[in-house]
Amino acid sequence: MYNRILVPLDGSKLSAGIIPYVRWLARAFKTPVELLHVNAPGHLAPDSLPTQDNDYLQNSATSFSGIVNIKCTLRIGTPADVIIDQARAEPQTLVAMATHGYSGAKRWLLGSVAEKVLRALAGDLLLVRSEETDGSGEVQLKTILVPLDGSELAEKVLPTVLEMTKRLGLEVLLVHVTKRVYTGPPEGILPVIGAIPNLKELWEQDKAEGNKYLSRKVEELRGKRIANVSPALIDGGVDGAAAEIIDLAQSISGSLIIMTSHGRSGIGRWLIGSVTERVVRHSKRPVLVVRARKQP
Repeated sequence: MYNRILVPLDGSKLSAGIIPYVRWLARAFKTPVELLHVNAPGHLAPDSLPTQDNDYLQNSATSFSGIVNIKCTLRIGTPADVIIDQARAEPQTLVAMATHGYSGAKRWLLGSVAEKVLRALAGDLLLVRSEETDGSGEVQLKTILVPLDGSELAEKVLPTVLEMTKRLGLEVLLVHVTKRVYTGPPEGILPVIGAIPNLKELWEQDKAEGNKYLSRKVEELRGKRIANVSPALIDGGVDGAAAEIIDLAQSISGSLIIMTSHGRSGIGRWLIGSVTERVVRHSKRPVLVVRARKQP
């Protein structure tokens, strides 16, 4: 599935929040792990990388008990640029990192670094909104949430979902958020539903189409021997599709959101790129962003 998992660490307990997830994936897929620490440009020469940074990476590497293929890498440069270049060096690299950290003499501002990586990285990216931790333990995820907007590009995540489910035995929940037909004043002051012609019919039609679409995708996955898959049709709210996805994920313990970083807008479509960025920015659940590429 992946040839390598690249794990940027800035030395903070916040950045270490990604380690339990990497440990889980590396053990399940038997994937090599590369721990990366980047020092921002300054007075250090390339041949004088700090000993304490190397010790930090080595200590982190020893925590991957039973995972033999662990590599530690120190670099000097702009963190986001180095991460992207390092990922580009080997095909099928998954970058896994925390979305928050804190800045200081030897810290990155992980929020902005993660956003730059999200927008420029050509490969897949696992992002976790982290709290301070020592990086010990291993996560136990149970459910994959797959937001689909009806577009072929959004469905580019499905091969990844299939492989993860078959190897890890996770449940799959296919999620579709209906478009919000009425975007005027709050419903509390809307006189009557009939005040806007055909509003009820539009809602019912969109729900029917959404249910039909999800049922078709569920059957497709079951046909590929994924038995534990179910649909979830959600009414779009005033805060948009991203808010509904985030709320649903938060209500399900041990959930992982998998979605694309690009899509297309139109009738019955979300603007997947912006929805993904909002989910990544605000979700407390881990998000795996699978890069969708348009075919020529």
